[in-house]
Amino acid sequence: MEDLRKERNTPEGKLDKNGNSLKFCRDSESNWVKKNDKYHYGLKEHASVDVDNGFILATTLTPASESDSVYLPYLTIASCHTKDPIEKVYADKGYYGAPNSGFLHLNGIKDGIMRRDVNNAKLTDFELKRNKKISKKRYIVEQYFGMSHLQDGAFRARFTTILKNLWDTMCRQMAFNIRRGSKLVMA
Repeated sequence: MEDLRKERNTPEGKLDKNGNSLKFCRDSESNWVKKNDKYHYGLKEHASVDVDNGFILATTLTPASESDSVYLPYLTIASCHTKDPIEKVYADKGYYGAPNSGFLHLNGIKDGIMRRDVNNAKLTDFELKRNKKISKKRYIVEQYFGMSHLQDGAFRARFTTILKNLWDTMCRQMAFNIRRGSKLVMA
């Protein structure tokens, strides 16, 4: 991947096979990831959502190949918008791991991260019930991703850099929060 980036940054790398300058270059900040035996190319959005009202509190974009788990501390800290401490963090199986559980424990935050099978152990009945209970709270988070994919076209990055796509994401989230807030005020 690094070799491709270096090649693209040379004068020859900015020309097509006929010697004409390329109008569009491939996004060198995106990357490939394999999920369920299918390859996907692009970016991945990580968002922190208030489970009480459904407002988006914080977000970040990363290449698709980066692990989800390293972004939980960032999103948790970026979600502290009030003096009230965060009581519990809900997250999907991608954020499961000892570092995130330890981070939450050290900060006095209850662990709502869904559990997943590990190499040598299957989930117990208690963990399966716990995951089901957590999923009843997490559906609010998934609503944001579903609505943004269906209504705002967020399933595809519109620009070729993370910075431009992050700006697009933040604008989409502001619109989502305004829509959500107006529904809460009207109710």
